[in-house]
Amino acid sequence: MMKISSLVKKYMALLVFIVISGSVSAQTDSVKKANKWVKSKVWAKNLMVNVYPDVNSVEFEHQYKANKEAWDKAFAFLSDKAMLDTLKPGNYPIDGKLAYASITDVPSKRDAAAKWESHRKYIDLQYVIRGAEKMEEMPITNATVIEPYKEAKDAAHYTGNGKFYTATPADFYLFFPSDVHRPNIKADGFDGNVKKLVIKISYVQ
Repeated sequence: MMKISSLVKKYMALLVFIVISGSVSAQTDSVKKANKWVKSKVWAKNLMVNVYPDVNSVEFEHQYKANKEAWDKAFAFLSDKAMLDTLKPGNYPIDGKLAYASITDVPSKRDAAAKWESHRKYIDLQYVIRGAEKMEEMPITNATVIEPYKEAKDAAHYTGNGKFYTATPADFYLFFPSDVHRPNIKADGFDGNVKKLVIKISYVQ
């Protein structure tokens, strides 16, 4: 009886190992496939700037394919460098409620004044048109909520520590609901206004 029980336990442990291994393998394959899709730039068309290297490629591919028309319009807006250089600060329509843009031209904030945030309804596409600023990012699972989510503002605020990036006109950044981010931080050695584009793209569940 004890031998049978021992065999059953070993068999169950083996099954659990196989299931977990299969799940990890499937996730790895999914990430590899999405990374390949991002690098192919089939989504980029005439876009000359790059997406930042740590983008969540699986989420990017899923969101793009689920809402392709809005993303294509957003990228067309982003790709028009001459237009972006001349647009004044303000809000600009792209695709109704599915995608819209805002432009600011202000000094960056000191580190302590910049707030952590996340959104649920919209994805943030953030791009520095002129100048440089620092951005910080961390997974929402690592963040501590200090202001709960408010639907009217589509935002929650946090505290925590993440990874810093220096944003320049070479790259754009994508922040999904799982990406807590803290933009608009003064870049080391850069003074003056930063002209910035933020495109809000509807998040597909």
